[in-house]
This record gives sequence, C-alpha cells and structure tokens, in this order.
Amino acid sequence: MMMVASATLPRLFLSALAVACLGLAGCQGRERSESPPEAGDVVVARVNGVPVWTSDVKREAVAQGLIGEGEPLDPSSEQFRRTTDEVIDRRLLAAEAARRKLDKDPAVQRRLAAARERILADLVVDSTVTGAISEPAIRSLYQEQVRLSRQTEEIRARQIVVATQPEAEAVRKLLASGGSFEALAMERSLDAATRFNGGDLGYFTADIMPDSYEAALKTAKAGQTIGPFQVEGGWALVRIEDRRPEQPISLEAARPQIVRFLTYDQVRDLLEKLRGQAKVQTFLKTTPDVPGQPREPASGTPTPEAAPKDKDKDKPRDKTEGTPP
Repeated sequence: MMMVASATLPRLFLSALAVACLGLAGCQGRERSESPPEAGDVVVARVNGVPVWTSDVKREAVAQGLIGEGEPLDPSSEQFRRTTDEVIDRRLLAAEAARRKLDKDPAVQRRLAAARERILADLVVDSTVTGAISEPAIRSLYQEQVRLSRQTEEIRARQIVVATQPEAEAVRKLLASGGSFEALAMERSLDAATRFNGGDLGYFTADIMPDSYEAALKTAKAGQTIGPFQVEGGWALVRIEDRRPEQPISLEAARPQIVRFLTYDQVRDLLEKLRGQAKVQTFLKTTPDVPGQPREPASGTPTPEAAPKDKDKDKPRDKTEGTPP
C-alpha cells in the first residue's frame, strides 16, 4: 500500500471517521454483501475480508474531482490504482475509528448527522433535476434565448497603428498606390498583438471597441480603408474585411450554462415548495441599515444569457484574434 502524504491525513481521517460512524465501514469480516452493488462491478481489493468494488473506487474519484459523474475510469490506469489505495486507507482508518469508539462523542455525532443531511439533500436534488435536464428542455431554452437575443452586426477588420499623423498619412499613400495592407502592418504597425498576422483583428462588434473605433467603423463598408484617426497610443488606419450578422452562441457552447440554469430553477422551485409546507423559524439578529453603508449585491437566479458587453473595454472579446491599441 502506498504511503499517504502527511498533509492529507487529517482530511482522510475525518472522512474515514464519517464513513465508519455512518455504518458504511464499521462492519467486519464478510458482513458486507458479496453481490455486486452495480451492474458490471468487480472486486478490486479486500480489507479484512470486506470487498472494495470498482464502483467504490469510481465514487471516490468523483468525490475528489478526478473524474466527472458518469465518466469512465480505466481500472488499468495509475489513477485507478492510487484511488484504490486511498479507499483501502480510508477503510482501515474507519475501522480503527469505530474500534476506538470515536463515533460515540456527541460533537462527532452532530458532524455525522450534518454529513448525512448533506448526502440526502444531494440525492433529492439529483432526483429532482434529472427529469428536468433533458435534451428537449435544453434545446427549447436555447432556442428561446436565441430568439430573444438582440442580434447586432459583426465586423472583421485589419489595422495599422503608427505613432504620428504624418506617419499614418504616409502609410495611407502607400496603400493608395497599391501597397499590401498586410505587409505594411507587419512592417510598420506598433500594435504587437496584430502586426505579425497582418493587422487582423478578427470578428468583433463595434460597441465593444474604443469610442474612436466605433465612430469610424459605424458606416464603413466591406473593402473600404478608413483613417487615419487618432487612437490611444497613436494613429490608426483600418481596412474592413467583412460585415455580417452577429453569430449566436452555439448550442454546445451554451449547454453548460443552460444546464446550470435549469438545475437552479428546479432547486429553487423545490425549496419554495418545501419552505411553504414547513414551519421555519430563524432567530438571527438583523443589523439596522446605516445610511451610506455599502450593501452586498442581492443574489439572483442565474440566466443563460450572455453577460452584457462592456463598452469600456478597449479590445475585442476572445473571439477576435487581435487587440486594438
């Protein structure tokens, strides 16, 4: 068995103690059933005759965040072997905790009761949201958000940024005489983020650009070169490569946010129902409002809509390939 790092011993011991006192590891000999707890389960180890199943190891890996729920874990992998060793160590510590009767301490029993409540709460949440988070529900909410979202126009452009207006006028004359925009950008542009790809800014919406860009780009057409105009750090010439309707976020990109929203929505409804049926009393003292005192932002239910664009940002978002000065 591998040695357990000293830094992990407190966490491992407390976890083991909880398992022991919840009755999950206090049994000795062959009291635990030999029937596979899950389809396809096989015994990968025994601790004092009690089997450790593949599902035990996978559950531990999920609990540690090593894999996601439902993801596979290859039994021949080093990760599986290490996790198996940790399960064995936990079983041994759990049995020792039970032998020392540590579970009889009232403070420990309260902690174990809290752990049991957390497990049961997680189970009822899982069972509640499983039916709600279906593919039709995800697609329906996605299509609704696409329908409601405000579609703007995306622009793809290239830029050359130089230090002074006379330099910019000189570059404009070179372009007018047939010079290559890409070559001049690589040769003369001061913008390190775009010069080596020919000044390419990628696709962006005008409202996320600095004001000087937004004003200059407002009426420009594809194929047109505009400028020079003053920007932070110099003077810019911009060539419009393309204009198109803004592309909505794809279903796969939006899926994680939609799943979170549906989960929170279901849990919120369940909790509202349960609180309505229960008698809940709180005895917390409230702090009176002090004029001028900062307030914490009110929590709200997250929505799957994208965050609003920041007009003060001076560069396109990550979908662009470059950064204006």
